[in-house]
Amino acid sequence: MTDEKLEEYLNERYRDSIGYYESQATTNKRLYNRFQWSVIIISAVMPVLVISTNQTEYFKWATAGLSLVLAIGTSALKAFKFHENWMNFRQIAETLKQEKYFYEAEIGPYASAPDKGALFVDRVESLISRENAIWVNVHQQKEESGNKDSNKR
Repeated sequence: MTDEKLEEYLNERYRDSIGYYESQATTNKRLYNRFQWSVIIISAVMPVLVISTNQTEYFKWATAGLSLVLAIGTSALKAFKFHENWMNFRQIAETLKQEKYFYEAEIGPYASAPDKGALFVDRVESLISRENAIWVNVHQQKEESGNKDSNKR
């Protein structure tokens, strides 16, 4: 592989991929933290609202509303897998970065490779392909478990 082709690959695919995975990791981390903290805070507030002796109509509706938000938040954490997505996207971004360090230092498989650039592209594409396969598998499992639940009814 020529240096020009490798540079083109780095600019058009590699850097964009790292940017994508880092962006997705950040988004999923943010969503996970928001949902998780909301669930924690609402869970802590609920007992106080429930045992309140002077429950006005407002407190009853607030309690019911917070119970609904708590149920939705807890379900969203499980259904959308923000934590798992955050970890997976962060892992692939860091693995892609590490691959470039190995390439530049000519260590690991690059130490004896006749075409280091071609090996780099092959390994990066394998990492991206593996991540895509994992993503598809997770979403297929989610759909299959949803179908099983609806078939039980």
